[in-house]
Amino acid sequence: MLLAGEAWAARFERFTQEAWRLETLPQYLMPQEEGEFAAFRSGARIAPENVANEYTDRLRRQAAERRVQGRVHVVTRPLTAYLRFEFHHYYKAHALAGEQIRILDVTDRPNPIEGAQDFWMFDRSEVVLMNYHPDGRQISREVYAGDVAPFVEYQRIAVIESVPFEEYVKGLDL
Repeated sequence: MLLAGEAWAARFERFTQEAWRLETLPQYLMPQEEGEFAAFRSGARIAPENVANEYTDRLRRQAAERRVQGRVHVVTRPLTAYLRFEFHHYYKAHALAGEQIRILDVTDRPNPIEGAQDFWMFDRSEVVLMNYHPDGRQISREVYAGDVAPFVEYQRIAVIESVPFEEYVKGLDL
């Protein structure tokens, strides 16, 4: 089943314990980000501590309800311009709002989850595959109908092998 609109948004309202994401691409080309990304490349910066929008409001509400949202992003250095943008523009604000973000840098070592594709997992019982073109343009979101155990294992390995976002970006000029 392909997901969009309300059916997709509902996943973030109805999970009871955890929503978790694996990101594996060096960039995501989202049309709604084009202007902000262009401004970032031109030197514009935001104050992450001042970001308040629907997404950060939801993260704060989830944290207050003791519902965890987290992610691991697999990266290699040097970071792409998009990753620098994502880290500064989104991850800093989202971490401050309660999202548990971790970075798995595989620059100087084998990727322990090689071959895993992007996905969201809800309460370790439902997986939504995030399908992208190689350049990061989204194709679709698809509910996975098989056994979720391999995705639970990807999560376990990714979390163990990664570091907290705040630790990873210390000293980086984003």
